[in-house]
Amino acid sequence: MASIDGAGRPRAPSLSRGLSQLNTYTDGAVSPVDATKLPGDNVGAAISTPAQTVGKKGAKGKGAKAKKEKGKASIDDGKDRSSKGLLSDIVTFRWMTVPASSAKIAGLVLLLWVNWRLFTPSTPNPFSYFLFISHRVPLSAVLLSEPSAALSGDTIRYQKGYGDLAFLAFYIVVFSCLRQTTTLYVFLPFAKWWGIKNERKQERFVEQGYALLYWGSAGLFGLYVMSFQESWWFNLEHLWLKYPHWQMRPELKTYYLLQASYWLQQALVMLLGLEAPRKDYYELIAHHLVTLWLIGWSYLVNLTMIGTTVFVCMDIPDTWLAMAKGFNYLGLDGLATALFGCLMFIWTYFRIYLSAFTLYSVWYQFDLIPSHTREWAPAKGWWLVPWMRYQIFAPLAILLALNCFWYALMWRVMIRALKGDVSDEREDGEYDDEEEEKKTQ
Repeated sequence: MASIDGAGRPRAPSLSRGLSQLNTYTDGAVSPVDATKLPGDNVGAAISTPAQTVGKKGAKGKGAKAKKEKGKASIDDGKDRSSKGLLSDIVTFRWMTVPASSAKIAGLVLLLWVNWRLFTPSTPNPFSYFLFISHRVPLSAVLLSEPSAALSGDTIRYQKGYGDLAFLAFYIVVFSCLRQTTTLYVFLPFAKWWGIKNERKQERFVEQGYALLYWGSAGLFGLYVMSFQESWWFNLEHLWLKYPHWQMRPELKTYYLLQASYWLQQALVMLLGLEAPRKDYYELIAHHLVTLWLIGWSYLVNLTMIGTTVFVCMDIPDTWLAMAKGFNYLGLDGLATALFGCLMFIWTYFRIYLSAFTLYSVWYQFDLIPSHTREWAPAKGWWLVPWMRYQIFAPLAILLALNCFWYALMWRVMIRALKGDVSDEREDGEYDDEEEEKKTQ
C-alpha cells in the first residue's frame, strides 16, 4: 500500500522508504529539536524520545491525539531554545543548544584577542591559542629533518603542545553554534518551504543537511591534506617509513584538531543526553569511543598520517549517505535511490576495502618503522614499541567490524525494499507517528 510523504505526495514502499528507515548511525548528527532538553532543565519539552512516543498501536481517537500533542513539543517551540542568561547557559551547558549563547562565547574570545592585539601588540597574545594553531617548529629543526624544504620554501611546521587544548575548547563552541544555526535557520526553513509537513521528517532532514555540510567539507579537506603526504592515495608503507612524523604542516594540524573538536562536541552531546536514542544507540556509542580513542592516540604518538587515512575512509561515504537520505526526505525518490546505489559502491571501497587494507598495513608493515625509533622515548617523539602494533590494530579492527555491521544493515534494507517488505524496519517510530496522525485527524 502506498504511503504519503511529508509533502503530501504518494510514494511506494520501495527502496526510498527503506532508506529513510536506515538509522543515521555514521554522522552522529544531533537534531536541534532533540537537543533542547538539558539535564535539570524544566523549561519546555523536547521532541519525545522513543519511550515517550505516543500514537502507538491501540491508541485511538481524541485521547490518543491529545496525549500525542502533550508528549511532543512543536518544532517551532522557540522557548525551548531561549537563553537563560549567558552565565546560566554556560553552567548548564545550554550554550550547546542555544546558538545565540555559543556565538556570544566565541565572540567574547575573539573580542579579547582583538583587544590584546590593539593595546598590547608587543607582547604574545594568549588568546591566539584559542583561535589559531600554535607551537610552531623552529626553522632550524625543520631544515634538519627535511633539508629539501629549503628548496621549495615550504618550511612552516607545527608540533603538538598544551596550547592545542585551548584550540579544541574554542572550536567545540564554534561547532555547537554552527550546528544549531544552520539547522534552525537554514535547513529547517528550507524543509518547510519544500513542503515537508511531518515534524519527525523535518527533524531528520535537518540532521542530514548538517551532516552533508560537515562531512562534505571534512572529506574535501581531508583529501587536500592527504595530497601533501607521501601516503597519498593509500601508499600505506609511508605510514611507517621516516617515523616519527611529529612535524605537521599547518593544514594537517588544523584539520586534525578541527576533527577532534567536532567529535568531542558530539561526545558531549551524548554524555549530556541531548540526543534521542536510536535503534543502534550502543553501536553509535562504540563508534564515538573508538573514534576518540583513535584521534587522541594517533595525535599523541605522532601517527597523524594514518589518522588522515582513516578520516578520509570514513568521511567520504558519510557525505554520500547524507545526500541520499536528504533527497529521500525531500521526496526525490529516484535521485535518492541512485545515490544509495552509488553509496553502496563507495562504502564498499572506502569503509570495507581500504579500511581492511589499512589494517593489513598495521599488522604487516609495522616493522618498516626505523629500528632506532622502536623504543618508548616521548621526549624524542618515539612511541612505537612492539606492543603498540596491537594497540593500533585493536580500535581499527573494532571500527571495521562496526562498518561491516552497518554494511550488512544497508544490504538488508536494499534487499527487503526490492522485495517490497520494509514495514518492520522503523526508525524511532517515525512511521508510527505519521500513521497515527492520519488516524486522529
